[in-house]
Amino acid sequence: MDTKEILCQLRNRKGMSQDELAEKVFVTRQAVSRWENGETTPNVETLKLLSKVFDVSINTLLGSPRKLICQCCGMPLDDSTISKETDGSFNEEYCKWCYTDGEFKYESKEQLIDFCVEHMANESWPAEQVRAHMEAVVPYLNHWKK
Repeated sequence: MDTKEILCQLRNRKGMSQDELAEKVFVTRQAVSRWENGETTPNVETLKLLSKVFDVSINTLLGSPRKLICQCCGMPLDDSTISKETDGSFNEEYCKWCYTDGEFKYESKEQLIDFCVEHMANESWPAEQVRAHMEAVVPYLNHWKK
């Protein structure tokens, strides 16, 4: 889906008119119309406002062009698992379990890996395999490269 279709769909789901949306994001109704007709796309600052109005990530507003993964644990991210900052804005780098309210939950790779092994291991994915997977993935994620 394109940004124009996504914006129209989200606006309609909220039961908002183009005028109402325009007022919330400080643009004209004509600007909203141009977005929904595909003539233009919102600028970065407006995308941030739209993200808050609709409670979806900017990645979602843009049609999910990137496959997001948590840069702490490697988990795939979607709007329900992306972390948020203290102001309510999405942080598309981390999941809500690794980063919440501006703070990281895990102090070390080892602490994260031990937690994942304990909670992810099951009959079809034994603890040794979970540990091997996490040890192969985690060190290459941006949060741990520092």
